[in-house]
Amino acid sequence: MSPDARSVTAKAPGKINVFLRVGALQDDGYHDLATAYQAVSLCEEVRASRADDFSVAFEGPIDTSGLEVDESNIAIKAARLLARTTDYRGGVRLDITKRVPIAGGMGGGSADAAATLVACDALWGTGLSREDLHGLAAQLGADVPFALMGGTAIGTGRGDELSPALAKGSFDWVLVLADHGLSTPVVFRELDRHRERNAAELAPGVGTAPVVDANVLQALRAGDAHLLAETMHNDLQAPALHLAPNLSTILELGERNGALAGIVSGSGPTIAFLTADRNSAISLQIALSAARLDVVRVTAPAHGARTLHD
Repeated sequence: MSPDARSVTAKAPGKINVFLRVGALQDDGYHDLATAYQAVSLCEEVRASRADDFSVAFEGPIDTSGLEVDESNIAIKAARLLARTTDYRGGVRLDITKRVPIAGGMGGGSADAAATLVACDALWGTGLSREDLHGLAAQLGADVPFALMGGTAIGTGRGDELSPALAKGSFDWVLVLADHGLSTPVVFRELDRHRERNAAELAPGVGTAPVVDANVLQALRAGDAHLLAETMHNDLQAPALHLAPNLSTILELGERNGALAGIVSGSGPTIAFLTADRNSAISLQIALSAARLDVVRVTAPAHGARTLHD
């Protein structure tokens, strides 16, 4: 990047958890996770421009009126963390085009943070390695490292300890975006309450170290949408459906209209429907749109955070 560049634009993908097992609550207040991530072609875009202080503004098709634009915003946190780490003395103006739903279980804020790290690193010429950026990403949130990495990966720990996973070909998804969000901590608390209420009926393995099902890895390696549909799982789906019962109706509607399977993405409320191919995805998109749902068709896997060049 030219040292006199006035601005740099980067984009980073939203994600789907095609598999998510949640282990026991740890002493640090977090749960052990085992998840299979796929980055999708629905992306956040961050334009970083030279400035004396730090600021953020939003545009795009998503309603951002409820988002904070002060120091609590994760993109501002990302820029400040990079500046502190590299002793950069200036600031940055961040203009973010939001396309990933807010509090939708797709890691939109994490994508903002990852794109901000990449854009500011290029704008400021701080020259951090990808490994260094990954270390900063992990300090910002559990999903930020994956937004930086992209593709398909297995996440363990809090979800931020990543191992790339082989994935053949492309998967076609149809996303139903909710007109409301779900708080990730609230969904996790509901899962804990559900486990307490049903301790006697739950399988003995609940609470042990979670792992990703081998059949999920096989489906991804083979690029087999039908096998993936059979093996997708999300421990957070039941608590999300308990908190937002209307999601059950949407899942049933999608599967009646040709989806191989539907799953709540992360902590929800976005629902991701896996389809057999592009034509099936288009047909499902039309059917769900006719039901007056907010629908987006995407492919996966997608690239991680990277700069865009004019």
